[in-house]
Amino acid sequence: MDPIIEKHTISVLVDNEPGVLARVIGLFSGRGYNIESLTVAETDAEQKLSRITVVTSGTRMIIEQIKAQLDRLVPVHKVRDLTDEGPHIERELALIKVAGTGERRIEALRLADIFKARVVDATLTSFVFEMTGAVDELDDFIGLMRQLGLVDVSRTGIAAISKGPAAL
Repeated sequence: MDPIIEKHTISVLVDNEPGVLARVIGLFSGRGYNIESLTVAETDAEQKLSRITVVTSGTRMIIEQIKAQLDRLVPVHKVRDLTDEGPHIERELALIKVAGTGERRIEALRLADIFKARVVDATLTSFVFEMTGAVDELDDFIGLMRQLGLVDVSRTGIAAISKGPAAL
């Protein structure tokens, strides 16, 4: 029987200083773990803290190893597995460029309206849509735009936070 591969969203609170992100990434690459999504930004300028959100997959044992190894890194203050902890919110931002004229252009605008994507740039032959939402929603919209003249996509990676009053 093959071990079950699970996808987990892990939030890591770290010192905002040079080299910290490289050390976190090195932990993954050095052990052959894949990072499916990675976001990092300063969350507390006064205390000089950043939040790293990593989406990775592995067996339960591998996920536990990743969390334990992250927790041992010196600049790490806190590690939380949002997937295990229960209800949380995940969102991603994407910029989607679509080229087309005539009916394709009209259909792209119609679908953008349905998906609540916002036009942030327009020319006579193309649009750039901005869309924020769950990963599946973005994937669905991008899939439909492929049929209508998708030119380019830029995605931020997942930002996630737990529901309720608890903080990282």
